[in-house]
Amino acid sequence: MSEHIVDIDAGNAQRYLIEESARRPVVVDFWADWCEPCKALAPVLEKLANEYQGQFLLAKVNADQEQGLAQQLGVRSLPTVMVLKDGQPVDGFAGAQPENQVREMLDKHLPKPWDALLQQARQLIGDGQPAAALPLLRRAYDESGKRHDIALEYARQLIDAKRLEEAEKVLAAVTTVARDGSWEQLQAQLKLKQDAMQSPEIDVLERKLAEDDGNFEVRQQLAVHYNQVGRHRQALEMLIVILEQDLQYDDGGSRKLLLDIIAALGKGDPLAAEYQRRLFGLMY
Repeated sequence: MSEHIVDIDAGNAQRYLIEESARRPVVVDFWADWCEPCKALAPVLEKLANEYQGQFLLAKVNADQEQGLAQQLGVRSLPTVMVLKDGQPVDGFAGAQPENQVREMLDKHLPKPWDALLQQARQLIGDGQPAAALPLLRRAYDESGKRHDIALEYARQLIDAKRLEEAEKVLAAVTTVARDGSWEQLQAQLKLKQDAMQSPEIDVLERKLAEDDGNFEVRQQLAVHYNQVGRHRQALEMLIVILEQDLQYDDGGSRKLLLDIIAALGKGDPLAAEYQRRLFGLMY
């Protein structure tokens, strides 16, 4: 039998139906040898238990042999399936059900993939590895449909990492009705960081570029300063403008700088992928 499936008897009921259900959902299948619908349902439950790889435990109870347990849990017909959490039934059904309906029931009680990603990211942040947490938070944010609490966690880490343009975009995507105190706090932090990152050097270079839009030397210097203060998109855009007109500018220095920024953003970063595609488009 699979490690995700267990037969229940009087000796292990406390361990699996009470103690284990405090850690993860336990799906209890009450069945009997004479029950034909039980035989149809069992393979479906066992398939899902193995597919979900331990997100829930399938506990099989022979209702003829464990009549006391079946009575205790109010089983009146077979098959009966119950979902236990903290030792208490929270969902279930009687009679054989198709796989899609069993999945729908399970999905209400099992952690979503993005919740697992969020938990992993928080663990990395707690371990002092916030850079490693960012890709996980990005996936959780995208896959959850930009869920509010994940959006705020993602924006917070982006601000700490000085990825201010991305943080601004994430916060702007939060709906007006969901802009609570936590959102306002992050928005204020973002504004403070943005103000602090408009250095005198950047002011001077921006004025020079405004006077001479074709000055590649100023563009490249501005890209360096933008990148240093976390304005990565602006830095990359400055360099792309140069490379669109001269791929070999500064003996390839602009191209190297762009590739260095992309590498620093990390594998799988959407901004990095966007400008890598644009560079390849120019080169090939």
